[in-house]
Amino acid sequence: MTPAASPARIGIVTISDRASSGTYEDLSGPAIEAWLRHAITSPWVADYRIIPDGFESVRDTLIALADDERMDLICTTGGTGPSPRDLTPEAMAAVIEKPLAGFGEQMRRISLNEVPTAILSRQEAGVRGKTLIVNLPGKPASIAVCLAAVFPAIPYCLDLIGAGRIETDPTVCAAFRPKGA
Repeated sequence: MTPAASPARIGIVTISDRASSGTYEDLSGPAIEAWLRHAITSPWVADYRIIPDGFESVRDTLIALADDERMDLICTTGGTGPSPRDLTPEAMAAVIEKPLAGFGEQMRRISLNEVPTAILSRQEAGVRGKTLIVNLPGKPASIAVCLAAVFPAIPYCLDLIGAGRIETDPTVCAAFRPKGA
């Protein structure tokens, strides 16, 4: 009998000065978690954090989650716009070892169907060790649109980098894996 696989470990990070200070309720992190709970059928656990905007706070949190906490997947929300405090992509560049530009391209492409300001978004994705990190937009409705657009590639990406295995409900998100994978 083979032992049961360990649950996948998923970090959910809201990057917002106002949410981290308690000025307003974070709706984006819970939106990510709700979408993931709806789509993923295999066991997984979440590590949920709210941090302020800024290069160091984002960089240090991503490194801690990837290296120390050994997350398989980290989904961030916020900090991807053009305002002065939006430094998530810059922090990502300092953290990731392999950028995966197609994720950001796909999120912007699909988001342009919803709003013309999607071209202002600077979402990124990349790999650090055995962790895939995906930056999502800050609006809950946009989070769902973007996750639906890129998540079909995430389970196989996790397989390729040696991260935990994720299975999805094909009626919510038909994950792609080559035959035999």
